Order: sequence, then structure tokens, then C-alpha cells
Amino acid sequence: MAKKILIIEDEVTLLELMRSHLLHAGYEVQAAEDGEKGLELIYSWKPDLVLLDFLLPAKNGIEVLKSLKKAKNKTPVLVVSNSGNQLEVGEILKLGARDYLVKANFSPDEVLAKVEEILGIPPSSPKEKKVKEAEETLMPDGENIKKPDIVLIEDDRFLQELLKKKLAAEKWTVKTAYDGEEGLRLIRTLHPRLVLLDLLLPGMDGFELLSIVKQEPLVKDIPVLVLSNLGQREEINRAMELGAMDFLIKANFAPDEILKKVKPILEKK
Repeated sequence: MAKKILIIEDEVTLLELMRSHLLHAGYEVQAAEDGEKGLELIYSWKPDLVLLDFLLPAKNGIEVLKSLKKAKNKTPVLVVSNSGNQLEVGEILKLGARDYLVKANFSPDEVLAKVEEILGIPPSSPKEKKVKEAEETLMPDGENIKKPDIVLIEDDRFLQELLKKKLAAEKWTVKTAYDGEEGLRLIRTLHPRLVLLDLLLPGMDGFELLSIVKQEPLVKDIPVLVLSNLGQREEINRAMELGAMDFLIKANFAPDEILKKVKPILEKK
């Protein structure tokens, strides 16, 4: 019987990615977007493990943990949060959480590994991982990917993986980079049909990358769609003046809406 996992998370994009990853791994998954609904599901559904965000509407992570402790509920809890404050971590562990992960520092596969560890499930073998990686580098007919439709440059690993899955589901080939230098290398060597570019990146930021790309004859005509948490008018204007085709503020666009922007660009080429 599949293990049951409850995700309590109010970031819809992150929630969707974790749910997808866990379902693919064979778990039964339910989700709640605030602490009160999460507690109700813990008591009624009785999950084997809870993935708990720290900052939540209605009841935050600390309040959820205090409620579970008061009720003497022993459901294992893995806290997943943007904060890595040591005092905060210490309080969470004292309240009974099994472990704590900082969102910016891990990938979905690392969350899955931690889930397996807490539930006592043997981890995926290195051989299985290599097979999966090999499959991801092949086209459906088995031919090696030579030139991607899209280069995605995004340092948020959860968002990067979610967008990659969504784009791949549309039969587009995607290469990814976490920083500007690697992104620029991929653009220069692969000449993709489209670039999806975050602006806040380690090392070279998106503005600098965009400026360089639009000055190089071999790649300057590749359309660049900016995805960013920045949204001030001067930032949007700067990106557009540097040659961006469009500017999407992450908080205002769900992944499916981003696909709607990408589709007509690729269909024109």
C-alpha cells in the first residue's frame, strides 16, 4: 500500500512540483494551502508524513507543530521553508519536527531522498538514477538531443524543474542553467529557438547576459522572454530596452500561463 504524504504549502508552484514528484515516486498525496486545513487533514486522513511550510496563512508552521504536540499526535513532520535561521530551526526541532530543509538549498530529488530516509524506504539506486538521466537526454524516438528549443536560465531549482517538466510535456526540448555564465555558454553553443531568462542570478545577472546576447551577431535574433520577481517599471523598461521580447513577473503567472506565452513564439519559428 502506498505511503500517504500531506503537503502543507501556500506557494502553488512549489506545491504542484512537490506533489508531481511524490506522485511519480508512487506516493499517495494530498495538499493544503494553510495551516488550519493542514491540521484537519492530518487528523482525518492520517498521513504517514507531513511536508510543512513555515510561513502559512491561518496557522503557521510553529502553530501547527504546537497543535500536534498538544494533541500528542506523532505524525512525522519535515519542515520545508525559505528561512534557515538557527534559532527558528532549533525551536522547530524541539517541537517534534523530524528535520528541516531550506527551499533555496535543495532540489526535488533531495526532498524525495529525505522523505525516503524518514519513512525508512531504501533510496533509489545509482543505476536507476543513471537510467533516468539517460532517458531525459533522449528524444521520444531515441535520438540524442542536439539543439534545444529552449534554454531556461533560472536559479530557483524547484521552479526550474517545474517549468522544464511543463515544457517537455509539450514536446519541446529544454536545456537548463542555474547561473548567467552557464546560460550564456549554452546560448552561444546551442543557438536555441527561445531563451527563458531570470534576472536575479548568481554571478552574471540577467541584465548583463541580455546585453551581451543582443550584441552578438550569431545569437542576437534569438527571442528572450524574461521571467523575474522584479517588477518595478524601471526594471521592466531596462529589460525591454536591452532587447527582451516580453517581461513576465513570476508572481503574476502560473506555469500554464507561461506556456501560453511560449507557444506562439515557437510556432512562428
